[in-house]
Amino acid sequence: MARPRNIKSSFIKISSPFFTFLPVSPFTSLLNKFHSLRIHMPYSSSRPRSYLFVIFLLILLSFLGLSLLRLDSVSQNPSPCPSFLTLLSPPTSHPPFVSLSSKSHEPVVLSKSETMPLPAHPVSGNATAEEAEFWAQPDGEGYRPCLDFTIQYRKASAKISKEKQKFLVVVVNGGLNQQRNQIVDAVVIARILEAALIVPVLAVDQIWKDESEFSDIFDVDHFKRTLQADVRVVSSLPSTHLGSKPTFNTQMPDNVSPLWIRTKFLKELNRGGVLILGGTYSKLSKNLPLDLQKLRCKVAFHALRFVSRIQELGNKLARRLWIKGPYIALHLRLEKDVWVRSGCLTGLGPEHDDIIRKIRETQPQLLTDRLNMTNTQRRLAGLCPLNALQVARLIKALGAPKTAQVYRAGGEPFGGAQALQGLVEEFPNIVTKEMLAREGELSPYINRSSVMAALDYIVSLSSDVFLPSNGGNMGSAIQGHRAYVGHRKFVKPNHRAMVGLFEDTSISEVEFKSIVKKMHRRYQGQPEKRTTKRSSSDVIAYPVPECMCIQGIRSLQRS
Repeated sequence: MARPRNIKSSFIKISSPFFTFLPVSPFTSLLNKFHSLRIHMPYSSSRPRSYLFVIFLLILLSFLGLSLLRLDSVSQNPSPCPSFLTLLSPPTSHPPFVSLSSKSHEPVVLSKSETMPLPAHPVSGNATAEEAEFWAQPDGEGYRPCLDFTIQYRKASAKISKEKQKFLVVVVNGGLNQQRNQIVDAVVIARILEAALIVPVLAVDQIWKDESEFSDIFDVDHFKRTLQADVRVVSSLPSTHLGSKPTFNTQMPDNVSPLWIRTKFLKELNRGGVLILGGTYSKLSKNLPLDLQKLRCKVAFHALRFVSRIQELGNKLARRLWIKGPYIALHLRLEKDVWVRSGCLTGLGPEHDDIIRKIRETQPQLLTDRLNMTNTQRRLAGLCPLNALQVARLIKALGAPKTAQVYRAGGEPFGGAQALQGLVEEFPNIVTKEMLAREGELSPYINRSSVMAALDYIVSLSSDVFLPSNGGNMGSAIQGHRAYVGHRKFVKPNHRAMVGLFEDTSISEVEFKSIVKKMHRRYQGQPEKRTTKRSSSDVIAYPVPECMCIQGIRSLQRS
């Protein structure tokens, strides 16, 4: 099929105080580039001349008519588990959820669109009982992805997916995984407003300084096709809206509801046709109607796929580890900015702590939370990242063998080799993406922190065991993704309880190990229902029960 014609046109320039909130970034590809937005004219094909095509078209229309009759007969409260779940064969497979492609009549099968990890290794017969327990995967309890939307949602999609009058632009900031969260919510907000979504704009973060655009990291065509039945996604504004006066908003309160979104923006969006949002990180309520929660999962686990060159390189790095046997992935939050933002001591001595203290004094805005707490209060409350020695003691107590392969995700630790000394001494087989990569493989991405984070994400997803030293966006993203693909082992450290253990020198190693195992028995990747946790828990981190259900269950009561 021929591509739509790109027609050059004159441009407009928009001035707004909104620009002052953002550094020079790919946002200029919208707001400095708002003056040169490409015009996408609708494609018009010639009339079919083939008699066979006419016959095919009649058959297709008949099939669609029967499908619509079938949809109308569906219950108004369908089961969260599709009936065809019972047809699943291997336990690791997923139901063949379908989204129609915009480029062909062939369906996009969602179960093939998600980023899947390499399979977990079976436990070796040579492993000790303790090692076997460490490498064993948790019981997924039969949970499988189930993204069937209600009949009301699907009926509304017929209009929303063809929207051509209202357009939403969302500017996302932060590191890769913070941006992913905002992109997920951007799609949901577009759905709430029944607006078309311009491909999100990635702003340059003052810390990461990565100038990558959406298309440099994520597969744009796949993103559009996967969401075609939910929201219309386009690359740029049409010519009809270039002269529009957009509505800007850079500040939203926390925990906003769909009603708040519609009340705040819908009237102006209907009038002006364009709404530009910034500052959306973690603003949309974590407790949305079921269909919108499922949409969040669809975006996070299916629509947001890395571009092929990143995915392929990440797969190569993961295979180079995987082929040698099982491995642990550790996301160590030991970078300088983490210590500055957390308000915690580094554990590297007065010299390093003094460096962090001076940065906080000159840039107090970087300390992001709980400003009234001292270093000691933060540590005792479990708000500080585990350092390398503490991580080593934790995974050793859980049964990790000294010979275990360890993949270290994350940036360069503040303090260099000294910061990693305790971990390296206990687990010498530590590698990073830089060590796994062959000559020249990482060269194109040296100054692209988002690509480096994407590679860490891919390798970590395929690990047999994953453990983050602190929460954070990557930890939450990996937690949810590992759950969604079959509940792969994910150790969630109990920071507050571990503080006392680390500092109690009277406890023997045997007793320490026993306490640690007991403390983390239920925090190793088993299904955890989001609805039984804090209301602030994200469905992307806890996809059960909104996005995952048990085979054969016909109903689900939301707590």
